[in-house]
Amino acid sequence: MLVGLLAGAVLGLIAKSLFGEAPWLEALIANVAYPLGQIFLRLIFMVVVPLVFSSLVLGVLEIGDVKQLGRVGFKALVYSLFASAASVIIGIALVQLVKPGAGIDAQTRDKLMAGFAKQSDKAIANAKAAKPMIESLLDLIPKNPLQAAVEALQGEMLALMVFAVLFAVAYSRVRDEENEALRNVLVGVQKASMRIIDWAMSLAPFAVGALLFSVTARTGFALAGGLGSYVLVVVLGLAIQQFVVFFAVLKVLGGVPPLEWWRRVREVVLTAFSTASSNATLPTSLRVSEEKLGVQPRIGTFVLTVGSTANQNGTALFEGVTVLFLAQVFGVDLTLGQQVSVVVMAILAGVGTAGVPGGSLPLIVLVLQSVGIPPEGIGIILGVDRFLDMCRTVINVTGDLVAATVIAKSENALKF
Repeated sequence: MLVGLLAGAVLGLIAKSLFGEAPWLEALIANVAYPLGQIFLRLIFMVVVPLVFSSLVLGVLEIGDVKQLGRVGFKALVYSLFASAASVIIGIALVQLVKPGAGIDAQTRDKLMAGFAKQSDKAIANAKAAKPMIESLLDLIPKNPLQAAVEALQGEMLALMVFAVLFAVAYSRVRDEENEALRNVLVGVQKASMRIIDWAMSLAPFAVGALLFSVTARTGFALAGGLGSYVLVVVLGLAIQQFVVFFAVLKVLGGVPPLEWWRRVREVVLTAFSTASSNATLPTSLRVSEEKLGVQPRIGTFVLTVGSTANQNGTALFEGVTVLFLAQVFGVDLTLGQQVSVVVMAILAGVGTAGVPGGSLPLIVLVLQSVGIPPEGIGIILGVDRFLDMCRTVINVTGDLVAATVIAKSENALKF
């Protein structure tokens, strides 16, 4: 996978540098590289819903005790809030120090916005369609679980998870030898889903190369332009979160050597970076946590499945940095109260953001509107969003694995 990733990225950059916007290059991307990458992604996304439902139900049944389930869930929530708060504070501190938005003049700003006008309009429309907070909370209990499953990859994953947990708790109370067949069915669904994932992963070296080729052949060295400082701040913040905060948590709370832990999860890192999707990486995370980290399934299955949607530390950092960056670009001087508001909203946005590429953009638009920054400004960062999405997804999924490791340690369910 690493060879495929590097080969695809380098070949894409070379193609962009030598041939630019050549029609045959775009045809190669559209008709060969992009479809190959999409076959890989669709094979994975195809089984995300049955895998999430079966894994959550089986995870709750493995835990057994409802009190223990509540304890594990509480620990996961506390960890998620702590990790997201740390990431947002790191990101915002770097923005205030580097001030990446001060280097973009009005002409460059308008040019960037014009280049991605259609995509920014779509993000704004999605943000306007967002439901009020009370309605969103109510929708966590779905009227129709099947509808929640159908729309899971468009933002309804949390509702499906709530149904799965409630169903599992209820089933654990009525479970006996006569209806044990249902558990066997769920075990079969989980195993079949994982087998399809194995088939998809056999394509991974080629598909990952195709995905990276598609991205770099279209963007080239665009990251080195006016947005270079912004990209650097986001990546640096993510690196600090990964190699300082997460490593410290692993050492202190998990009692495991961070570098060895990192070596064991490298397959997850590569999958997350290439797919830019927490949901698509979930099957790999589940397998690696059990086989290579020694996290017992009763803890890993629950924490990782919920965390794929509800623990988005990298996304929280990205959103906080982006809002303050755009405030600098537009010359909007945010008050201390508004900056605190950005921090709080970024932390909350890190819980429940859709775990799919670009899932955080509508939430950024909402935050921009709340602090008086033109929402159309989202178009400025769309040219580099795919790359940053790949980077923050790595933090999202490794953050889930850190949570699974430390929570398993606290529950005596870790054999590292």
